[in-house]
Amino acid sequence: MTRVRLRLGYADPPYVNCAHLYRAQPDYAGEVDHAALVRHLEATYDGWVLHAAATPASIATLAPLVMETGARWMVWVKGFAAFKRNVPVAYAWEPVIIKAARRPVVSRRLVMRDWIQESITLRRGLTGAKPEAVCHWAFELLGARPDDALDDLYPGTGAVTRAWESWRRKFVLPQLSLSPPKRHPEDPPLDMLMPEDL
Repeated sequence: MTRVRLRLGYADPPYVNCAHLYRAQPDYAGEVDHAALVRHLEATYDGWVLHAAATPASIATLAPLVMETGARWMVWVKGFAAFKRNVPVAYAWEPVIIKAARRPVVSRRLVMRDWIQESITLRRGLTGAKPEAVCHWAFELLGARPDDALDDLYPGTGAVTRAWESWRRKFVLPQLSLSPPKRHPEDPPLDMLMPEDL
């Protein structure tokens, strides 16, 4: 059976009405056109991930855009989240919209749920950098395989690309040594071993 290498898109853009937080970045381009982004994800990729904010404006903007795509709304729950002045109830979860490229495989790598609890990252140099565990969870729900191609559309700190590389390494078998095993003084001589012992 031939395995097909799929193209995957990972979008963690500035959230709706939050682009001003990234004004100092060299690639700052103002508010993201989320309608154009969803069209691009659908037209270009076999499967994709889109991070979003849990604000009414974000959900109202994105819900009609993704309704016809077959993507599923997942949740990242932040066990530790940033509390902001004059916001009495913290924003401690975010939607993660995932259009699976293929059916996810249940394995021992991860308990498959439509949510993950993981604390936010700190001191990554950019607001909103995603934790490695959140990315790994998204790759699994995406139905990704280590030989697929992943495009990080908003690289920022490079956290998603690094997480992709660390996730892919989970599938690499260790190199086998061709040298004979080390012998210890208490081991019996090789000529004393019976064939069934070898």
